[in-house]
Amino acid sequence: MAESVTVGVRYFAGAADAAGTTRESYDLRAGATVADVKSALRGRHGEKLDRVLAVAVFLIGDEMVRDDAYPVGTRVDVLPPFAGG
Repeated sequence: MAESVTVGVRYFAGAADAAGTTRESYDLRAGATVADVKSALRGRHGEKLDRVLAVAVFLIGDEMVRDDAYPVGTRVDVLPPFAGG
């Protein structure tokens, strides 16, 4: 059996609205990527969150990421586009 890791996901602004929560966690395979996280999120939340994921950026550690191949750690923040200044 492949090793797994628990990844905490935090949602902000419109992402939290679409997910219906501000945080949750997922058990993913060790070495999971942004694409794996997005797939898990789509599986749990469906089309409404999928629209947000298409334009979101992901904060992993100190890195703002849009690359689906980027490896994730134990926390991923989902940041939709923000308006205002």
